[in-house]
Amino acid sequence: MPKKRILPYVLLGLINNKGSLSGYQISQEFKHEVGDFWHASHSQIYPELARMKDDGWLIDHDEDKSTFYSVTETGYRVLRDWMKEPLTDNEEIFSLKLYFIKDQTDSLLQNLLKQELMLKQSKLEYLQGRLEKVFTDKKTINENYGHYLILTRAIERESNHIQWLKDKME
Repeated sequence: MPKKRILPYVLLGLINNKGSLSGYQISQEFKHEVGDFWHASHSQIYPELARMKDDGWLIDHDEDKSTFYSVTETGYRVLRDWMKEPLTDNEEIFSLKLYFIKDQTDSLLQNLLKQELMLKQSKLEYLQGRLEKVFTDKKTINENYGHYLILTRAIERESNHIQWLKDKME
């Protein structure tokens, strides 16, 4: 099964959050804020913008020798529908969806945090089970110390993420 394209939703979210963006401004967003957790090349962005315009998700207008894009009502509904889709164990998607929430009263926020919490708790339980199964004694730890460090770091990361989520929930 082909992997779902995420770029259209990222573009919708960026444009929606700013109101209107040029292709150049969108590219700059990928070099700065969004670039911390998602990447897209210049050559991916412009063809996707054209498809989205053809699909009625965006409208464009020229201003100061640049083309600016705005989200249509249809595009906004597509973005919100994507944000309502259940999360999978993909922290980048969680980060993207969270990034596109403008304020703390957004009706999607608490559900998004709860979904991520459930995923992270499940992952933590799995990692703790692996630790108990694989590292049964000091000798095993000493003979596989790098693996032990990686596994305990993953447990710490998931535990910290869970605490952060709980702190942000109502």
